[in-house]
Amino acid sequence: MAADARRMEALETKLAFQEDTIQALNDALIEQQTRIDHLEAMLKLVTERVLTQPEEDPAQSVPEPPPPHY
Repeated sequence: MAADARRMEALETKLAFQEDTIQALNDALIEQQTRIDHLEAMLKLVTERVLTQPEEDPAQSVPEPPPPHY
Protein backbone atom coordinates (compact mmCIF):
# COMPACT_ATOMS: atom_id res chain seq x y z
CA MET A 1 0.00 0.00 0.00
CA ALA A 2 2.83 2.43 0.80
CA ALA A 3 4.32 1.84 -2.65
CA ASP A 4 1.01 2.79 -4.25
CA ALA A 5 0.90 6.00 -2.21
CA ARG A 6 4.44 6.90 -3.28
CA ARG A 7 3.61 6.21 -6.92
CA MET A 8 0.45 8.33 -6.64
CA GLU A 9 2.40 11.18 -5.02
CA ALA A 10 5.07 10.99 -7.75
CA LEU A 11 2.40 11.11 -10.44
CA GLU A 12 0.68 14.07 -8.79
CA THR A 13 4.02 15.89 -8.54
CA LYS A 14 4.75 15.28 -12.24
CA LEU A 15 1.27 16.45 -13.15
CA ALA A 16 1.72 19.67 -11.18
CA PHE A 17 5.02 20.41 -12.95
CA GLN A 18 3.48 19.61 -16.33
CA GLU A 19 0.55 21.94 -15.68
CA ASP A 20 2.96 24.70 -14.66
CA THR A 21 5.06 24.14 -17.79
CA ILE A 22 2.01 24.16 -20.04
CA GLN A 23 0.81 27.43 -18.48
CA ALA A 24 4.24 29.04 -18.93
CA LEU A 25 4.36 27.92 -22.57
CA ASN A 26 0.84 29.23 -23.15
CA ASP A 27 1.75 32.62 -21.64
CA ALA A 28 4.85 32.83 -23.82
CA LEU A 29 2.83 31.90 -26.90
CA ILE A 30 0.22 34.57 -26.17
CA GLU A 31 2.94 37.21 -25.72
CA GLN A 32 4.68 36.11 -28.91
CA GLN A 33 1.45 36.26 -30.92
CA THR A 34 0.74 39.75 -29.60
CA ARG A 35 4.19 40.89 -30.74
CA ILE A 36 3.72 39.25 -34.15
CA ASP A 37 0.37 41.00 -34.60
CA HIS A 38 1.98 44.34 -33.70
CA LEU A 39 4.88 43.78 -36.11
CA GLU A 40 2.49 42.80 -38.91
CA ALA A 41 0.52 46.01 -38.38
CA MET A 42 3.72 48.07 -38.46
CA LEU A 43 4.88 46.29 -41.62
CA LYS A 44 1.53 46.99 -43.28
CA LEU A 45 1.86 50.71 -42.48
CA VAL A 46 5.41 50.88 -43.81
CA THR A 47 4.43 49.00 -46.96
CA GLU A 48 1.53 51.38 -47.58
CA ARG A 49 3.80 54.40 -47.12
CA VAL A 50 6.40 53.04 -49.52
CA LEU A 51 3.82 52.17 -52.14
CA THR A 52 2.11 55.58 -51.96
CA GLN A 53 5.30 57.62 -52.26
CA PRO A 54 5.91 58.98 -55.74
CA GLU A 55 8.93 57.53 -57.45
CA GLU A 56 11.82 59.95 -57.91
CA ASP A 57 13.34 60.42 -61.33
CA PRO A 58 17.13 60.25 -60.87
CA ALA A 59 17.64 62.68 -63.76
CA GLN A 60 15.53 65.35 -62.04
CA SER A 61 16.98 64.96 -58.57
CA VAL A 62 19.39 67.65 -57.45
CA PRO A 63 22.84 66.24 -56.70
CA GLU A 64 24.17 66.76 -53.22
CA PRO A 65 27.01 69.25 -52.92
CA PRO A 66 30.34 67.69 -51.98
CA PRO A 67 31.28 67.68 -48.30
CA PRO A 68 33.20 70.74 -47.06
CA HIS A 69 36.53 68.94 -46.89
CA TYR A 70 36.76 68.59 -50.70
